[in-house]
Amino acid sequence: MPNKSKSFFRFGLRIKLLLLSSFLFSLPWFGYQYVWEMEKYLRYGQEQTIVGTARALATALHERPNLFNNQASFLPNVEKGKDLYSYKLTTAIQLDGLPSDWPLFNSRAHYYGEKNQLAKVSTPLIESDLELKSETNSASDLSPNGSSLHFNATVGQYDKYLYMMFTVVDNKLIYRNKNARGIFKNDHLEIGLSDPQNNFNRFIISNKKSGWLDAYKVETQVVETAGVEIKSFDYSAQNPTIKEIITVAPKIQGHWLEIPQGYNVELRIPMEIVGDNIAFAFHDVDTEFTDALSIVGSADPSTAQTLGTVLVPSPEIERIVKGMSYTNSSVWVVDQHQRVLAKAGNLKQASGVWNKRTASNYSGSNDSNDSMITSLWNSIEENWLLPFYYKFLTKPPKDFIDELYDAQHLTGKHIKSALEGNAHSQWRLTTDQQAVVLSAAYPIYINNQVHGAVIVEETTNGIRTLRNQALEKLFTSIIAIMLLGATCFFLFASRISNRIRTLRNQAESSIDENGRINNQLVASTANDEIGDLSRSFSTAVNRLSQYNHYLEGMSSRLSHELRTPIAVVRTSIENLTMQQLPESTTPYLERAQTGINTLNLILTNMSEATNLEQMLATTERVPFNLQQVLVGCVQGYKQIYTDVEFSLNGLVSEDSHLNGKQSPNIQGSPEHIAQLLDKVFANAVEFSNDQKVSISLQETQSTFLIHISNNGKHLPELMKDRLFDSMVSMRDTKRQAQPHLGLGLYIARLIVEFHQGSISANDHHNPAGVTLSITLNKTGV
Repeated sequence: MPNKSKSFFRFGLRIKLLLLSSFLFSLPWFGYQYVWEMEKYLRYGQEQTIVGTARALATALHERPNLFNNQASFLPNVEKGKDLYSYKLTTAIQLDGLPSDWPLFNSRAHYYGEKNQLAKVSTPLIESDLELKSETNSASDLSPNGSSLHFNATVGQYDKYLYMMFTVVDNKLIYRNKNARGIFKNDHLEIGLSDPQNNFNRFIISNKKSGWLDAYKVETQVVETAGVEIKSFDYSAQNPTIKEIITVAPKIQGHWLEIPQGYNVELRIPMEIVGDNIAFAFHDVDTEFTDALSIVGSADPSTAQTLGTVLVPSPEIERIVKGMSYTNSSVWVVDQHQRVLAKAGNLKQASGVWNKRTASNYSGSNDSNDSMITSLWNSIEENWLLPFYYKFLTKPPKDFIDELYDAQHLTGKHIKSALEGNAHSQWRLTTDQQAVVLSAAYPIYINNQVHGAVIVEETTNGIRTLRNQALEKLFTSIIAIMLLGATCFFLFASRISNRIRTLRNQAESSIDENGRINNQLVASTANDEIGDLSRSFSTAVNRLSQYNHYLEGMSSRLSHELRTPIAVVRTSIENLTMQQLPESTTPYLERAQTGINTLNLILTNMSEATNLEQMLATTERVPFNLQQVLVGCVQGYKQIYTDVEFSLNGLVSEDSHLNGKQSPNIQGSPEHIAQLLDKVFANAVEFSNDQKVSISLQETQSTFLIHISNNGKHLPELMKDRLFDSMVSMRDTKRQAQPHLGLGLYIARLIVEFHQGSISANDHHNPAGVTLSITLNKTGV
């Protein structure tokens, strides 16, 4: 029997080769690191590209002051609220007095309150809208006590119009009286602006009711008084005398909407009369036909010198920037105050990677088998591979939120650096930290002075998508390589294992438990190490077979060769006993006779096993009744071993052979079964402590099971597996009356194996002893 490991799990060749192939798992890691390194280079290339884009656009804007002259970009500083920014509108505004169609009105509107009150109040002396009249204006300090006026305002530009939206909170709304000629003794809006030719214009919005705006243009003329000519109208002048002509201004259109907390004013002004300067102010009147209680506005709208500025995105710059929108980038142009002059592109679409478009009607092979294979592979990829990959990878977000910039004012370290004259780039996260944005800023020079900057931005979504696609293909290829490699390793290991297992089985089957060579080992013809090992084993088994054959025949040859000299010695001793010899020689003759008898017994025992094997090889199997043989043997043993008590279990009585129980039930040799029982019972009687031996017979459908038990010492632990081998004895050699070669149970095993059975010995307890179990096949084949 082969030696079996005590462990249930062992590292075979297949396991070892599979473990060896585990180095393939390092390939995904190296591939992943390689793709990451490639992504770093792609990001560096993207950074250089957008810096180059910003530099190219800035180059197109260098030394072109005409693009910036009308953008209020040369101011030394900008005052928020006074210097306005006109947001770029994507659609026309409906003039209904509601801010609902203004994009992001709440975030873009500027609040005007107590801090924006104007210090002086103008009280014009106009009685008729269409006639000239001289009056004296009185300017006095305004006391804001009791005033509740405040409002939000925003400015936007669409097409050829400048739109303005005001939401005014006023605790008491005073309209113009239906019969009033004046337009100042009520709540009204005053607007002052300069046209593109730098001419100053002043407008009054003064309504009699909620609805379409009543807009008027105010033209001021100087009147000579006491020979003194006043060359300009000035709020700060004391009691000047002026002329003002009030005319309807139909170009200003809009809506005055009364609401519970005050009123809304929504209007539009043609860009043809709008220049770089503008101011507006609301006059709050709480009592009819009285002067304004308070004036709140962006700046004093009554004179050109006090107007604020308005920045309208430049159409000329936008046309230049629009050409850069095809670069998959988001482009901004800002002035030196970081106000947006032009914008093109959308950051959410600025992935930084150009997507190659292929014809939608292109089709590859029309082979239906290719189509089925492609469809199956796509299904596996979509349902299994990609979900697994994206447990480790992250998809670039299709939508994200970026609130770092607004449409009016851009901030950032890179922009500040560019406006200082140093090109700069930076990486940043979007507001929701879902996307990475690469920004580059490059200064715009006019007369060697920085007057603005170009900002170009892109996300890394395109690179991340390319990285994911590369990793998908890499992982798919690696999985295929790993599966193929592991399969090849497994098949290779299986092939080697099968060859080694076959060699092992041949080696085990060629030698039985007793060391006999049953058959020759077939040498392999393979020209490798396992083939060499197989041929070496075959040679070794052949040599063992020859030696084993020599040993098997040695006992018979030795017995034959020794019997002749033993017979001579015995004859000589017998002849000596017939002679008249001194009595002193008698003990010696008896001792010699005893030795000759012992040698003869030894030779008989040595040849018995060999003769038995030869006899069994030629013995014919006949049907016989096992129980009858067993009962007959037991009856004989009772006569031989008169002091031993035999107990029968599962057997019919001793006279059972007389009651018809004689039908054959086993194929074999009854003489050899009797010889088997002789050997077994002799051992049972010899090793019994209480001179009791029990016998039982059990019958199954195909076998007979015989148990022979005695009470005595247990089997030595080391002898249990060798008890039925040749030349093995448990007897104490010092107290043996006769020589024993340990062949009794070995002969018993040969007879059992002839009947296709088995024999074993096991300890039993209470009381202690040994039970020999014999299993015999009924058919005997």
